[in-house]
Order: sequence, then C-alpha cells, then structure tokens
Amino acid sequence: MALSQTIPSTKLNDGSEMPMLGYGTGTAWFKKSESILGSLDSNLVEATKTAVGLGYHHLDGAEVYRTEPELGKAIAECEVPREKLFVTTKVNQNVSDIPAALDASLQKLNLEYVDLYLIHQPFFAQTKEQLQQAWAAMEQVKASGKARSIGVSNFLQSHLEIILETATVIPSVNQIEYHPYLQHGNLVPWQQSKGITTVSYGGLTPTTRAAGGPVDELLASLAKKYAVSAGEILLRWCLDQGVVSITTSSKESRLVSYLRALTFQLTPKEIQNISELGQTHHYRAFWKDKFAEDDRS
Repeated sequence: MALSQTIPSTKLNDGSEMPMLGYGTGTAWFKKSESILGSLDSNLVEATKTAVGLGYHHLDGAEVYRTEPELGKAIAECEVPREKLFVTTKVNQNVSDIPAALDASLQKLNLEYVDLYLIHQPFFAQTKEQLQQAWAAMEQVKASGKARSIGVSNFLQSHLEIILETATVIPSVNQIEYHPYLQHGNLVPWQQSKGITTVSYGGLTPTTRAAGGPVDELLASLAKKYAVSAGEILLRWCLDQGVVSITTSSKESRLVSYLRALTFQLTPKEIQNISELGQTHHYRAFWKDKFAEDDRS
C-alpha cells in the first residue's frame, strides 16, 4: 500500500473540520438488487479500508446506498481511531421520522454518532412546511449529539431559502453534483455568502460520462503541464474553489492518483477558463427525472 497522505481540511460554519477529499460508498457500490441486500459486500469493506489507509479519513455514506453495514465494518477494522475519521450519512426514505432514521443508520454503522448528517434530497416535500419540519428534526438530532454537523444534499437555492426562513442552525453543507458541465448558476457563490460549504459529487463526469465535450482539450493540456491526469485537474478545479470533493474507486491505484490533486494548484485564469468552457455545454448525470433537459439550476 502507498504511504498515507494527510488531506487538508476546511472549517464548517459550526467549527467542525471536514477533509477536502472524501471517499464515497455510493454510485458503483450502490446495492440495487434485492437479492444482495442482506449480504455484506466484502469488496467494499476492503476498498474502504484501503482508502482510509491512504489517508481518506472522510467517508461518505447514505441510507439509500444500503452500504452502511460495510462502512461500519470498515471503520471498525481500519485501525484509525474513530475521532480521526469524518463520517457522513444521509436520510432519504425515512425523512418523515429523522431521529428514528438516524438511530437506524447508527445501528448499521455501529457508531454512537456521525460527523455529518444530511437530508439526501428535497424532492420529497410537497409543501415548504414539510421542508421546514424536516430541518427542525435535523436540528433536533444535532442537539442530541448523534450528528455533530447537519446539512443537505441536492438542494437548490430556493430549497435552502425555505429552510433558512425558520432555521435556528444554518446547514453546514450542501452536497451537489458539481463539475464544469453543471455549475448551478450562482448557487456556489451564494452558498459561500451564507457560510454553507459546497461538497461535490460526480466531479469527474466530464472525463467519464460526458467525455468528448468542450473542456477535453484544455484538461489534456493542463494535465500535461502539471504531470497529472485530466481527472485530477477536475478535482483541483473544485478544491481551488473551496469545494470539497467526494470521489470513489475500487482500485487502489486510482485512489492514489486522486491524491495528486493535492500536489499543485491551478492559476485563477485556468480555473476561469475551465469554468467558461464548461458553461458552453450542459450535462447532468444524476436526478435527471427531476429537471428539464436544459435546466442548469
């Protein structure tokens, strides 16, 4: 195994420290088949332990991924003290009883608390009151100590404005699909103005699902300049904007390569060039059923 690397952290609005690179247990690990729900995916346990060994102490899970038992087993076996790990999970199906949902997740994770608990998506809400009630329940689990920080995922500015009307605790983060082909208009700078940290998932989309787009040539040129891959340029583009990045892989070599994103910085002009080229093309990899094809929000 390669040597462990210390990943820098960012400070959330409640004072907690969140590592800027996280290892995700969704996407490829997501258990879609009913036949495998009761079984433990030993490959995910080992991949997570490998990630922790490389320095990925920020671990991202969710109720809906159905991988919390694997994440919990990896945490128990990884030989890194619990207090040195930053563990995130999310509520999705059981948003009507958030305290009970968190208790169920903690049981699967075999943990007493999570570092960050998120409402996975806002689309369950038929009224603004439902969003506000869900956020009040999130504040309750934070007060209980079972979630050190609380936030949201896949929220638009309009959803955030609704919960901020009644919130006594401002969300620490909003985790969103974020890459050059989906920049969400003014959402990221607006969140910065409110003290809400942006966390990106799907950050490598322009080189994976949406290869062949307008940023390809620029990414290749920058990859050559910095002696890294195009994917690492995309991770750095996020990091240089203060955006935390969640990534994943079952391959140790790829996890090692992602850490190269920590060894250089893009210039402000390079960041701007990637952003401007990205805005000439639109691609959304997740939640497509909730948005019109050309909706960039």
